[in-house]
This record gives sequence, C-alpha cells and structure tokens, in this order.
Amino acid sequence: MIREAAVAGQFYPGRPGELQEMIRQMTDSKADRKAVIGVVSPHAGFVYSGPVAGAVFSRIKFTDTFIIIGPNHRGVGKPLSITTGGSWETPLGGVQIDSGLAKAILAAAAGLEEDSLAHRYEHSLEVQVPFLQYFKPDVKIVPIVLAQAAPQVYQGIGRAIAATLKSRGQDAVIVASSDMTHYEPHESAQAKDKMAIEAILSLDADELVRRIGKHDISMCGYAPVISLIAAALETGAGRAELVKYQNSGDTSGDYTSVVGYAGITISK
Repeated sequence: MIREAAVAGQFYPGRPGELQEMIRQMTDSKADRKAVIGVVSPHAGFVYSGPVAGAVFSRIKFTDTFIIIGPNHRGVGKPLSITTGGSWETPLGGVQIDSGLAKAILAAAAGLEEDSLAHRYEHSLEVQVPFLQYFKPDVKIVPIVLAQAAPQVYQGIGRAIAATLKSRGQDAVIVASSDMTHYEPHESAQAKDKMAIEAILSLDADELVRRIGKHDISMCGYAPVISLIAAALETGAGRAELVKYQNSGDTSGDYTSVVGYAGITISK
C-alpha cells in the first residue's frame, strides 16, 4: 500500500526543491549530534513549528528506522493503530515502512491494531517524514497513531516498543509528535507549557498527566509522549533536554492566541 501525502502544499511545500530549501534553512548541518532514545517534535505547518523540529533533528544521530507516534486529530480509524507494510510518499520521494519491526511491535503491544484509515489523512506523522528524508533519504519508518485510552495503555505500548527493539537487537529512534498549548494568550500558554515540559524533562509520565488535568493543558500529543517516556525508561534513559521552545506568535507576531512548540531529546 502507498500512503499518498495528505498535507503537502499546505503544511509544507509541495515542490521538492522548495521543500529541501525550507528544511535547509530550518536545520543546522554543523550541530553536534548525539545518540538518543527518542525525541518530542511538533507537527504544525513548517512556517510555525519547523524551526523547532529542525533544531531537534539537527542534533541527533540517525538510525535506519524511526518509530513515529502521533495523536489522532480526525477521530477516524482504529483507536490505537499501526501500519505494517507499504510506503509513505512525500515530495522528496517514498519512505518504506520497516515491516519486520512494525509486525513485531503489533504482536507485542496490547491494544494496537493494523489499520491504515487512521493514518491516511493524519498530519502529525506526515510532517515529521520530510525532515527524516532530508537527513537520511533511505530512512524507514514505523507509523503509530494513538487516540483516547488510559495512560496505562500508552505506557504499555511504549514498554512493548522497548522490549521489541531489545529482543530484535535493533536500534530505532522514537518520535513523539506533539504540539503544546493551543490558542491561548502567550503568557498563559508559556506558563502551562513550562509545567508540561518540566514533567517531560523529569521523565515523569504520571506527573505530566496530573498537570495536564489540573491545569487544563491542551497538549494534543500527550499520549505519544507518555509512550515515549515509558519506552525510554525501559531502555535506561537518564537525561532529557529541551532543545528549543517557541510559539506561533514568534512567526505571526500575534501573541493574543498562540500554539506552543517544544523540541526535546531523551537519551541514556
């Protein structure tokens, strides 16, 4: 199955040359790179969140495969879905799914189901792919979309991913795709995002859930982040670092209603 690009020409340029140049301007070819277990990367239009995503991907060592976990914005398809075969198309070409790894994760993770519908129009995974292609044209992916479930379910998926990688002796970087606070004034968005980011940097998924509930933080990708934290802890994570934070007002100049973007790396 070929998954056609759904938001090319909207969230990012639809022409290969323009896309390559835009990513070049948002990345740093001279940045020091380190091995990571995973990253948190935003998923808005590149003009808004691209500099944060670019900063994150510029600072990590690339593996052959990236496991991309995103939230389900459209509410279609299976609640917890993975696609285990085929390729994803972007203006930069096709990216193959790492079928062996994807099938192994599906077998190990309770609740995950094979499903392509949840992925067909979901932008939160798609917008990560051009960055991966830019740095590694032959990269492979494992796409996972998470909808509403208990935090323990997300944690179980994360632990299953870690166990699968260990049993296969395979390296892969996990990308948790998430924007932060949505459509609030700059001051309140920044304060809420700081609380959520602190919990992520502490690798404390329970505290992240508590703060999201207590302070009404509209972080759309908290589920992927919970899975990432669980996988990272199983893998021996010892350090999380905020690479870059900004919000949509830094691009538009309108700080009355912003969306926040955080780029975070997690390593041993």
